[in-house]
Amino acid sequence: MPNEDLDVGNLEALEKYRSFTRYFRQAERESRKPHWWNTYHKHTNPPAEPPTDIGLPRERLSRAKEIKERKRILRENRQNAEMERAARLRTGQCPSTSLPAPAALGVQLLPLHPPSLLAVLIPLEDVRAEWERTSGPFHKQRVAKHCGVFRDLFKGATFTPWVALSVQYSQEDEHLVPVYYGNMVTPSEVREGNWEQPGAPGKPGFQSPCSVIRGRQRLPLDLVTHKSRTNIPGSDIKAGKEMCHYLPPFPAMGTGYHRFIFLLFKQHGPIDFSQDARPTPCYSLKMRTFSTFDFYTKHKDALTPAGLAFFQCQWDSSVTTTFHQLLNMREPMFEFVRPPTYHPPQVKFPRHQPLRYLDRYRDTEEPTYGIY
Repeated sequence: MPNEDLDVGNLEALEKYRSFTRYFRQAERESRKPHWWNTYHKHTNPPAEPPTDIGLPRERLSRAKEIKERKRILRENRQNAEMERAARLRTGQCPSTSLPAPAALGVQLLPLHPPSLLAVLIPLEDVRAEWERTSGPFHKQRVAKHCGVFRDLFKGATFTPWVALSVQYSQEDEHLVPVYYGNMVTPSEVREGNWEQPGAPGKPGFQSPCSVIRGRQRLPLDLVTHKSRTNIPGSDIKAGKEMCHYLPPFPAMGTGYHRFIFLLFKQHGPIDFSQDARPTPCYSLKMRTFSTFDFYTKHKDALTPAGLAFFQCQWDSSVTTTFHQLLNMREPMFEFVRPPTYHPPQVKFPRHQPLRYLDRYRDTEEPTYGIY
């Protein structure tokens, strides 16, 4: 029992708390410690099982080499007098030294107004590359988990997107609409299916299907595939086989934001996806209904999720055209029906109530205030 370690034979020798505050503090500290017996909190709140990891294994980096490289960069930056003076005084006027110039260390000096002032520029591309290599995959996994991507796609199973998936939609005016990790994009901007993947890894055997989690279409939670390509050799998307042609987004009016998710799977070799192919053209929502969990379960021995990107969008005027011209159906519209105002049962003698109290229970809209 919890008190079996106490010697109750000599109660006078035990330490006294002498106040309830000290006892309460000690009880709080003891309650936070792990105990071998089953407490009420453990019984009512059992620990959740850890989620299943279905992604690629993590490449363990040498912590010693990483710290050594960081110390080397910091040491070179501290020894660079030109960089230190430009960052502190914003003046590039300093005698030349034999130490490496700021440009050699990846730092540029930008002339400001007046021209005598200089500002130190940080190479953002190098910073992003470092972020993608170190903590970026964990940040993406956290955002996807917060938005319910893993819950709705893989029924709780998670993975770390180690492969950087960069998706951009090209526009007519050579403008690119990027897809990050939950950014807002309008359906008009992604109406054309000219999406590119400039940051795809140059390794053979990758597949990149695009899925979207929709609201209530046929089932309580349906997934509709908008575009799918398989057996992509390296980063050449056009060389892959198209399993389903592109369908513009069509979030119905009044249903809020919809998530459009790009998944990148690593293939261990060419796979026959003929059973998962859709006819061309295919504008039937029943045929486009897609289950990512069933698809992965079917090919889990040959596929491993490696990359992730998604955006959110809501209704705009282009969705009406998609419903009428492509899907050939009436556009569904949803509105919020406000429930009737709740009033407690009327009492015969309403104490401490204003005169407007009677207005709640009248059959007409005629107010009683000002009449009596």
